[in-house]
Amino acid sequence: MRKHPIVLGLVVVIAIGALATGKAPFPVFVAALAMYLILMAGVIMLGGLARPVPEPLAAGELRKVRLLYRCSICGTEVRMTAATNEDPEPPRHCLEDMDLVAPTME
Repeated sequence: MRKHPIVLGLVVVIAIGALATGKAPFPVFVAALAMYLILMAGVIMLGGLARPVPEPLAAGELRKVRLLYRCSICGTEVRMTAATNEDPEPPRHCLEDMDLVAPTME
């Protein structure tokens, strides 16, 4: 609540305005709470988009690999060119692990 006092102030002002017009207090309270939660969810989502991209890993942490994986369900193929170790876990596609076709020797 301390991070976004403007949002809370806006909700309070609108709630007081609704109560001043003779509205019932309980529906105004529920509406104000819902409005606050929806606005805070939007602020949090926008804040997540505003974060900078993390720094790339230091040189040498990723190893060069040339592996070809195929999804056994739909046939999609993926070539992996860098991994943290020489025998990485297979990627997932169609909610299943992909099958290693063959290391490509290019």
